[in-house]
Amino acid sequence: MAKNDERRRMLADAGLGVLAREGSRGLTHRAIDEAAGAPTGTTSNYFRSREALIAGLVERIGERLAPTEEDLARRAVETPNRALFADYLRDIVRRLTTEREVTLALFELRLESTRRPELAAVLGAWQRAGFDGDVAFNTAAGLPGGRHEIALFHYAIDGLLLDRLTTPLDPETSTDDIVDALVDGLLPTG
Repeated sequence: MAKNDERRRMLADAGLGVLAREGSRGLTHRAIDEAAGAPTGTTSNYFRSREALIAGLVERIGERLAPTEEDLARRAVETPNRALFADYLRDIVRRLTTEREVTLALFELRLESTRRPELAAVLGAWQRAGFDGDVAFNTAAGLPGGRHEIALFHYAIDGLLLDRLTTPLDPETSTDDIVDALVDGLLPTG
């Protein structure tokens, strides 16, 4: 397998673009080569099988959607409270909407996982690890809410993103206002 990490990331990014634009049926090694402007066969050198390609795309989604160390450090000095929790959520939603193509690719993979058990296993493990990481982060940061509330926020944010990235139910309402309302409605008081 080829070892150029920069090229591997570039191919994965091209793959995410193909997935977001054309869905999983359009996701082929050749389509990625074309989207990346790479010679035919390049993607196959980095991702030998469809399973390896999907695993590489899932890994790249995680890299692209992760918070920056600067964002985390900036908030780490603040007092843990509902407002800080809402700030973290707004940042998550901002990253997911700013990286629209990546988020749409993730939704495509999630839909495809309903038809392909091997994809469901890879994606499910990745999602559960991310969820466990979110719960651990929230607990370590002293933020309000536990595992149950974090799960509710995952469900709510997924729905909010699907709405905002496709056909918004109420495009006039600010996304930040929706996040604030979710925090008010889902976090226990006191």
